[in-house]
Amino acid sequence: MYMKYDSISVIHFILLSMTFIGLKNHVTILPPLLSHAGRDGWASVLLSTFFLLFWVFLLLYIHKKTNQKEIKQLLGEQIGKVWSTIFHVILAIFFMLLAAFTMRETLQWINATFLIETPILSLLIIYVVLCIMLASTSLRTILITNAIVLFGVVIFGFFVAIVNIQVKDYVLLLPLFEHGFQPVLKGMIYPASGTIEVVFLLFLQHKMKGRLRFIHYLIIIGILTILTLGPLLGAITEFGPDEAIKQRFPAYEEWGLVSIGRFIEHLDFLSIYQWLTGAFIRVGLILYIVIHLFDFHRKPKKIWFIISPAFLIICLILLKVEDHTFIKWQGDYFLPMTFVMFFIISLFYGLVAFISSRKRRQKREFK
Repeated sequence: MYMKYDSISVIHFILLSMTFIGLKNHVTILPPLLSHAGRDGWASVLLSTFFLLFWVFLLLYIHKKTNQKEIKQLLGEQIGKVWSTIFHVILAIFFMLLAAFTMRETLQWINATFLIETPILSLLIIYVVLCIMLASTSLRTILITNAIVLFGVVIFGFFVAIVNIQVKDYVLLLPLFEHGFQPVLKGMIYPASGTIEVVFLLFLQHKMKGRLRFIHYLIIIGILTILTLGPLLGAITEFGPDEAIKQRFPAYEEWGLVSIGRFIEHLDFLSIYQWLTGAFIRVGLILYIVIHLFDFHRKPKKIWFIISPAFLIICLILLKVEDHTFIKWQGDYFLPMTFVMFFIISLFYGLVAFISSRKRRQKREFK
C-alpha cells in the first residue's frame, strides 16, 4: 500500500497534464503542424481531438479492469518478471528519449535567445541535476511545485493572449482549406502526438484517489486542445501563415509583439519563466516515472549512478546533432513515432487488462 500523503486527486491530474503535456502542445508541435497544415492547422487540432476522445474509452477500460492497481505490478503478474523487466527497459529508454528531446529543444532555445555566450554543456548539467533532484522526490513534491509554478504560467499566458489582440487579424485564417483537406489530415499526427501522452496517467493510476472517469479525460483533453489552438491561431493571425511557418518558436515570437502603450514593451523575458518551468516539470515527471519503473526511488544511489548518466548521455548525443537536422528528426520522425508508440502501449496494456480480468472471472467461476 502507498502512503496517503503520496496519493493524488483528479485536480492534481488535470494541473499536472496542463504543464507536462501542455508544454509540448503549446510549443513543440507548432512548427511541424504549421509546416504541414498551414493556416488550416486548427482543423487538424480539432479533428485529432475528436478521434482521441474515442480512444479515451480504451484508457477507461484499462482503469476499470485493473481496478487502478499499479500497472507495473500487474504486468509482472501476467507476463512474468523477466519479460516485464525487458518491456520496462524499452519503456524507460523511450521515456528518457522523450525527456531528452524536450531538454534539447529547451537548451537550443535558451542558447539562441538570451544566453548566447553561455556554454550549452554547463546549462545541460545544471538542468539535468535539477530535474533529477525533482524526479527523486515524492509525487506530492512534484504536485506542489507544479501548482506553484503553473499559476504564473497561466497568468502570463492569458496576459500575452489578451494584450496581443490589438495586432491580431483573423482574416488571415481565410481562405479555409485553400489546398484541400489532405494537409489537414497530414497535420493531425502532431497535436495527436502531444495529447496522446495522457497515457502517462496509467503509470500513476495506483496513486489516484477515486476512479478516473470520462469527464476527467474530457476536461484534460479540452484544456490541451485550447493550449494548442491558442498559440497556433495567435501565430497565424499575428504574423500571417507564411511568416509563421518560417519561425522556429512561434509561441515565443508572439511575446515580441507585446506592448502596453508607448513605454511598456520587450516583455518577452516572461516567456523564459513559462518555458523553463514547463520543461522542469515535464522532464522531472517523466524521469520520476522511469525511476519508479525500476523501484529506484528506494535506492537513491542508483538514481544518480544509473538514471542520471544514462539521461545525460542521451542529451549529449542530441546536442551534437545540428539544429536543422534535429528539427527535421523531430518533425518528420520523432513526433509521429511518439504517437505510434503511445498508441501501441495503450493497446498492449488494454490486452493485459483484458487477460487479467478474464483470469479473475475464470477463478471465480471455478470456486
